[in-house]
Amino acid sequence: MTSPNEPTHHGHDYEPQDAVEAVVPAIPIVLPMVGAALMFLLAFIAIYMA
Repeated sequence: MTSPNEPTHHGHDYEPQDAVEAVVPAIPIVLPMVGAALMFLLAFIAIYMA
């Protein structure tokens, strides 16, 4: 008899995917885009306040 809190396995070895490992492949694309947007916004603020 199994515990009611234990998930049932139907013949699959399921290993949950780590959230960090899912994001790592996108870092080389996303990081420069976010940096460029941040630089644009900071320059826009500096020009607006001058």
